[in-house]
Amino acid sequence: MEWRYANSSEHARMLIPKEFVTYLARQLTAKLPANLIEISNPAAVAELIDSHILDELTVEDRLNEEVRGILEEYSVYMSNNGISYSEMFRKIKNQLVQQRKIVRASGRDTGDAMKLSRDKINEISHKLVTALRKARECRLRRDINEVRLEIVRLMTDILTNEDKADKAARAKVRTLKREVQEGSEEFDLLQKRYYAEELKALGIDLGR
Repeated sequence: MEWRYANSSEHARMLIPKEFVTYLARQLTAKLPANLIEISNPAAVAELIDSHILDELTVEDRLNEEVRGILEEYSVYMSNNGISYSEMFRKIKNQLVQQRKIVRASGRDTGDAMKLSRDKINEISHKLVTALRKARECRLRRDINEVRLEIVRLMTDILTNEDKADKAARAKVRTLKREVQEGSEEFDLLQKRYYAEELKALGIDLGR
């Protein structure tokens, strides 16, 4: 039913594009200092990091799907009684977030300046360092928390540039002579094009 998505933000795309997550994983693998971690198979470690970050970034996507499923059963009732889908969606999602102690990924939801929240970066760093500690393709050479803090620092630096590129791309679309509605297919296509241009201007090649 079209009415239920009309004013909802839950249908948004993943916070960080998958292509950038893959780039982030490769950069972390390459930039983690050798005195902190010894990596014998960079490709395998990058793949491991990529997988863990993507899994963490899709936690809320999976939760959104679950909430949609719950509300699907009440769609006719909500429509007949003028109940806002968006409002009910947020209410149920917030309840599940609290019950399951899910860390919010969006900086907008947590008051952080960056797109990806500081708490989510910290959570990801804990899971990454645990996975790296168990992996055969690498060996931690320093205290686990020291390695984790370096992961946080590197992730923050890299994601700060991604955030700059995303904001600049969206600003370009908004300043076009003709108005392009945010959330439309045309807006997304233009944003992706400008986003790629902004990343290149910052010296970021997603293929590397």
